[in-house]
Amino acid sequence: MQDNSQQTLKPGESGLYNRIAVLRAERAISRQELADAVGVNYQTIGFLERGDYGPSLKLAFQIAEYFGLPLEAVFSTKPFQPLSEQVYGVSLPAAKEKL
Repeated sequence: MQDNSQQTLKPGESGLYNRIAVLRAERAISRQELADAVGVNYQTIGFLERGDYGPSLKLAFQIAEYFGLPLEAVFSTKPFQPLSEQVYGVSLPAAKEKL
């Protein structure tokens, strides 16, 4: 039997990846403000951002609605591409070559 007590959680171990921290930063919204808007404790927002906790379906929809985005723009089962790559098609190595 394997001892899992020493393992640390990595983003996405809840099975979901999200852009909550990025969306909050873009809009200058605190964890507390988002938590109040969706009816959870501010610590829950931190757990969600780190991938320590997967939201209920209802909470996921509430968060997406709060940001005015479709659910798949906020949550995904696969890691999100960096926005520069997704929007402009520029990968990090290509960007470094231009410098």
